[in-house]
Amino acid sequence: MKVREVSLEEAVGLPLSHDLTQVWPETKFKGPRFSRGHVVTREDFAVLRDMGREHLSVLDLDPSEVHEDDAALALALSLAGSGVEIRGPREGKCSLLATHRGLLRFDPDTIHALNEDLLWSVVTLPPRMAVEAGQEVAACRIMPLAMDKDRVDRACDRSRPLEVLPFRPLGVGLVTTGRELAEGRIPDAFMPKLEKKLYRYGGHVVAQRYATDDPDRIVGAIEELIALGATMVLCTGGMSVDADDRTPGALRRAGDRVCFQGVPMMPGNMLMLALRGDIPLVGAPACVAYDERTSLDPLMDLLAAGIYPTAEEVRRWGVGGLCLRCPSCAWPRCSFGSGA
Repeated sequence: MKVREVSLEEAVGLPLSHDLTQVWPETKFKGPRFSRGHVVTREDFAVLRDMGREHLSVLDLDPSEVHEDDAALALALSLAGSGVEIRGPREGKCSLLATHRGLLRFDPDTIHALNEDLLWSVVTLPPRMAVEAGQEVAACRIMPLAMDKDRVDRACDRSRPLEVLPFRPLGVGLVTTGRELAEGRIPDAFMPKLEKKLYRYGGHVVAQRYATDDPDRIVGAIEELIALGATMVLCTGGMSVDADDRTPGALRRAGDRVCFQGVPMMPGNMLMLALRGDIPLVGAPACVAYDERTSLDPLMDLLAAGIYPTAEEVRRWGVGGLCLRCPSCAWPRCSFGSGA
């Protein structure tokens, strides 16, 4: 890559070696009018002459070199998976945006591997994060003005796509356990919270059933809600180790298999997931009725995206698994774990 000075006519089709600043005294504006790497066209001549430019410093690229914009676009194309669109390139940078609301999924090791090359900068939101349509989820930039084509190809080969999995509407059946609730001694505080959580997925509560701590009644309530069309059943309470806590046993009976029981997250360590066919059966500890953010929130993000985490995967949730209670912390901005 070489920098040389040429006339405007000779500069057509060549990239600028540095930013060109324009000053507008009337508006008191001063800033870059043409950015480094901009490929000169004849349409630029009038503005350039207004800026007093008759000669420009341009780049001569070797045939083996790739311009910064082309390099950034090549990597962005290899990173943009389902539910992701590209904006740019501009000044050697491309942004990746979500095309719809959903869950961001990617392999963090891919990003680490790309950033081992000091000439690349690839940044993302945390994995397993709920994102909105139009939200920037990642960006990539090339540091120099040009890069060897082999180096660009190597980065593209090492990359793996980022995806935004669309949320599916959840039809949730709620089983509220505990004799004190079933007998109306105390009111249920969780239903309003659940309806609020489901709103983000376009979901709804199919029905609510109350059950004492009798496993037979809990199993019966689960089966009744599935018969009513629930695509997910959520049982609250009775998940601890007290003598009257029978919900885990009922979930084991009602499900075909248990994905996990217990997670390294707080609050909500006693979270449990079983499956009956493809219907998730969730056991949520009593804290979900009182804390705004618990282990239930990221699990619901995963389930709404059609992901059923395994026992091995949830053991990695401890990093980022402290569910902050401060008002400024909202789950759409939180992350957990380090897996894809």
